[in-house]
Amino acid sequence: MTKYLVGLASGVALLGIAANAYAASACEGAELVQDGKLLVAYNGDMPGTGLKDGKLIGIDGKIMNKVAEKLGVTVEPQMMEWSAEIESVKSRRVDIMHGMMGWTEQRTKAITMTDPIYYGGLLFTQKKGTGIDDFAKLKGKRVGTLQGFGFVPELKEIGVDLRLYDTSDAAIRDLSAGRVDVLILDPPLIQYTTFKQPDLGFESLPIKEQWDLKRPSLTDKYQVVFGLSLEAPKLAGCINEAIADLWKSCGNLQAASEFGFSDRFWFTPPSQSPRRGVDRAQDWAYPKLGSCN
Repeated sequence: MTKYLVGLASGVALLGIAANAYAASACEGAELVQDGKLLVAYNGDMPGTGLKDGKLIGIDGKIMNKVAEKLGVTVEPQMMEWSAEIESVKSRRVDIMHGMMGWTEQRTKAITMTDPIYYGGLLFTQKKGTGIDDFAKLKGKRVGTLQGFGFVPELKEIGVDLRLYDTSDAAIRDLSAGRVDVLILDPPLIQYTTFKQPDLGFESLPIKEQWDLKRPSLTDKYQVVFGLSLEAPKLAGCINEAIADLWKSCGNLQAASEFGFSDRFWFTPPSQSPRRGVDRAQDWAYPKLGSCN
């Protein structure tokens, strides 16, 4: 029996070594700043990124850990201000940046952006049971949002009683006190707040409206991506392969669910595909979840 157990343990160890060797060889020649390590820029804003016991946490952080595991490399977190992340990637001080970064055409000129790891879009946050999830139900309601948000002009056209705030905290207090009916804030922030503080009695409902050219800021969804140097195409390809595997296995959904992002809204792609002909082929399609339990 002892000999059998020793043999079994040796076999398991060999399988582990083989898996690591396979992961490393699968991305052989990747343009890593340091061999065997993935230097990751993050700013620590939850629910996207954070650090606990020396390991990345948050939705993006957990997904990054899974990607690194598939590549057979060790994550080396590098905390910095958001404004420094892109420059650190461009100058090759780090391999990759993350933290709920959305894809934009302008950013493609500075960095390489991966395939999306999940999607986002605006939410109507309200007290549970209110049931406001489209523009028709929004008319005449007291709606709170922040100064400077790009969709404010579109909201005014709908015909709402608009209340503008300087901070999210002030807006949340007013919803709790009943001074506004609906909030439209930063989607990940308000979703995470609702998850962490269930005593508020809030729910955030996705907007049930198709993409509308007249209201693009309110109806569009966005892609959350990682960013790499334009000089690291092999590494970017390997990371995209790992991301594709996570979509198939629902690994990104599992990571996001730990932070209250289990609704399929966060994994349903936009109806528009602005990346085609920009940094993706014309026949490129958004990744979707595989069969999830």
